[in-house]
Amino acid sequence: MVFIPTASVAVPGDHRWVVEDLRRLHDMHWRELDILELNGLPGEVVLSRLRHADVIYAEGGNHYHLANSIVANGLAEPMAEILESKVYVGVSAGSMIFSKNLSERAGKAFSEQDDLSILGDTQVRPPFGLFDWYLKPHLNSRDFPDRTLGWFRKAAEQLDFPVYAIDDDSAVRVRGTETDVVSEGTWRLLNAAVQDGRVQDGAVQAVHGPDPALSGRRRRLPAFRLPR
Repeated sequence: MVFIPTASVAVPGDHRWVVEDLRRLHDMHWRELDILELNGLPGEVVLSRLRHADVIYAEGGNHYHLANSIVANGLAEPMAEILESKVYVGVSAGSMIFSKNLSERAGKAFSEQDDLSILGDTQVRPPFGLFDWYLKPHLNSRDFPDRTLGWFRKAAEQLDFPVYAIDDDSAVRVRGTETDVVSEGTWRLLNAAVQDGRVQDGAVQAVHGPDPALSGRRRRLPAFRLPR
């Protein structure tokens, strides 16, 4: 497994959360645990180490910095090809870089001005643009107490594309053209009914915690996937 800390280094303050994540990963007894910063190394070195891994794990932090690092270092196209044959695990910021709607507009809707400021005069550039839905984590998180369902809904009302709002016990999983949610917590799909860039009815799909009726089954959702 290769661990990418790039998003985390753009966040100031105490980084013990990164150390704790690494400790948990280490305790899973990988045959090899590599740490790969995307900035500062030759592109071919980065790509070679990504190709060598079975699992690519991108840590949380500032998703705009992570996305810009991929684009600025010329990694977007070759990395997209590598990801076709790898398992990619994105935590928080690491999960947010795949939407074509990664933009300053989305950032402002979700009050991410501080995160955007790390780019200076550089425009937000989605490195992959694989999906027309957007992912925003940490619903009801104690670490982000403002991220209530009402906060997510208010932000989504400013946007015209689907938004997955997931808590820290949920993940959006993409396999080929299929997208589903794996969850032991709470999540929402906001703006679900979108056609031709317009929200049709503000539809919401939701799961409230582990539902015994869903035990052993996945929630199948529309993929909202763009053709490559």
